[in-house]
Amino acid sequence: MPTTGNPENLQRVREAGGLLTSATMRRIDSELDWYRALSAEERSWVGLLAQAGITAFTQWFADPDRPPHGAGEIFAAAPTELARSISLQHTLQLVRIGVEVVEQYSDQLALPGTERDLREAVLRYSREIAFSAAEVYARAAEVRGAWDARLEALVVDALLRGDAEGSDASLRSRMSALGWSGSGAVLVVVGSTTAPLDEVRTADLRRAARRSAGDALVGIHGDRLVVVLGGRGDDAEDSAGLLGAAQALAPRFGDGPVVIGPVVPSVDEAYRSARAALAGLAAAAAWPQAPRPVHADELLPERVLTGDTTARRTLVAQAYRPLEQAGGAVLETLSGYLGTGRSLEAAARSLYVHPNTVRYRLRKVAEITGWDPLDARESFVLQVALALGQIDGRRDDA
Repeated sequence: MPTTGNPENLQRVREAGGLLTSATMRRIDSELDWYRALSAEERSWVGLLAQAGITAFTQWFADPDRPPHGAGEIFAAAPTELARSISLQHTLQLVRIGVEVVEQYSDQLALPGTERDLREAVLRYSREIAFSAAEVYARAAEVRGAWDARLEALVVDALLRGDAEGSDASLRSRMSALGWSGSGAVLVVVGSTTAPLDEVRTADLRRAARRSAGDALVGIHGDRLVVVLGGRGDDAEDSAGLLGAAQALAPRFGDGPVVIGPVVPSVDEAYRSARAALAGLAAAAAWPQAPRPVHADELLPERVLTGDTTARRTLVAQAYRPLEQAGGAVLETLSGYLGTGRSLEAAARSLYVHPNTVRYRLRKVAEITGWDPLDARESFVLQVALALGQIDGRRDDA
């Protein structure tokens, strides 16, 4: 008969179950700082694990030819939340202490001459438990990863709809569960997905985004990829860092345009950045020469053509109204220059001024609006803004 199956040895191990459990818990309490930091309830769960481990060893010790009980059965003695409170490394520390305790008491437990057999049995059992624990944590990580991916998709969808507006507590709680810090500026980047964007590629993109910015969320909506980036510094630092992160992530999107929404002060306003970015993505086809990535506000004229009322208001507010208020014939000069085929001489003749005067006034337009009338693309932006402003002015007069 194998030594581990010796009835007297088995009886001795069974009777020592309470002793082994108590000794194990004393060692755990004295040696493991993380255990002392747990709540009272969580510490009681660890006690249940230790007791379950000793009991499972005793049951296996009665019939060592059958496979040892795995960690799954041992963890069944404690709530599933415990796997979130202690890591795999912590679990292996518990196993190590349990082995050392049994070894310490092996002289008292085993019959004379069988001490080595008992130590070998517990080492064999602990090895199986360690492998089983690794499998338990691997499965938990896989499930948690799938759940996190679904939760992340729901959170991104809520941000796109503007559910964060008004500081929705439940949404913030979900974002916190995904590791979002909840502070700093935010921007949204949208583009197409690579084909196919499987779980591995998505996880890689998520890691890259989180390395580039303080906070990051990734969502896939059909063939669109949405990345939400958040910062944690001051306003200027956040804006520069987020824009740099968005630029760095552009190659990870699929073919076609990649649009960066405007930087907004907080996650509560992320929907504004998202809406601008999505509107820009819908309108980007109208500007085939657009850079990649392109800022949503660089697509304002194209967005107006798709019926984007926000882009219309922005163009009028940022270009037409300041020129209207500037006086000094600046707006009239811009209109004359654009209306004569962007010719300085033709505009000068129509306005009865010297071409240098037209050139000077156009420089004022660039200073006031940030768009240069002498640049082909920016003059188009100004022409759309001028047309919108004049249409709105006639409506007001009516």
